[in-house]
Amino acid sequence: MTPDTGRADQPGAIWHPSPNFGPRRDGLTPSLIVLHYTAMDSARAALERLCDPAAEVSAHYLIGANGTIWQMVAEDSRAWHAGAGEWAGQEDINSRSIGIELDNLGTHPFSALQMAGLEDLMRGIMQRWNIPPAGVIGHSCMAPGRKCDPGPRFDWARLARQGLAADGGGAPLPQTVTFAHFRAAAAAAGFTALSADETLLAAVRLRFRPWARGPLSAEDFLPLA
Repeated sequence: MTPDTGRADQPGAIWHPSPNFGPRRDGLTPSLIVLHYTAMDSARAALERLCDPAAEVSAHYLIGANGTIWQMVAEDSRAWHAGAGEWAGQEDINSRSIGIELDNLGTHPFSALQMAGLEDLMRGIMQRWNIPPAGVIGHSCMAPGRKCDPGPRFDWARLARQGLAADGGGAPLPQTVTFAHFRAAAAAAGFTALSADETLLAAVRLRFRPWARGPLSAEDFLPLA
C-alpha cells in the first residue's frame, strides 16, 4: 500500500510512514499493546527495515535508545509486527493490537530515556483505545518459543508499578505442582498459544520471573492470578 500521509497519533512522535500496513480485519480495534525489541544494530537500521516494502514487516511505533519516537503506521491501521500466535484464545493479533518496537539487541538493559518515552507513549495509547494494563503483552507472550522479545532485560515491574502492565501477583500457591495445573493457570492468564510444557514455562517466566531457572515450581504459579 502507499504510505499513509497523515500525522502522528502521539504528540511528539516523528511521522515516518511505512508502506507495510493494511486495514484491521473484521471491524476490530486495538485491545492489546505488543512490545518488541528490534535486535538490530541501530534504530536507523530498524526504521529502514520497518519501512522497506520488501521486508513486509512494520510496527506502529519505534523508540530509540535516546527516547526518540517514530510512528510508521496509524493506530487505526493494521501493522505487520506480531505474526503467528495467540493471546487469550484470540488469533490475528495484528488486527487486535498496536505494536511498539524498542531499539535493543535483547542483551542489555533498556535505557532510562527509552523507558520514559515508552511509558509516555503507552499512556496515550491506553487512553485513546481504553486498553487495560492486562492488555499489554510481550511478543514472547503470544508466540511462545517462536519469539523471546522484549526479553529478560526488559523491566516489566517498572511498567506495572505505574499501572501500565499487569503486576503479576496474587495467585495462591498450588497444593499440587503439575504442568496440567500450570497450563490451566497460564491459559486463564492469557497464555493460550499452542506450545510444549517447557516452552510455555519459559514464556511465562520471561514475562514475570526472568531470573527463574530449573523445573516447574510452586512460585511459577504466583503471577498467574
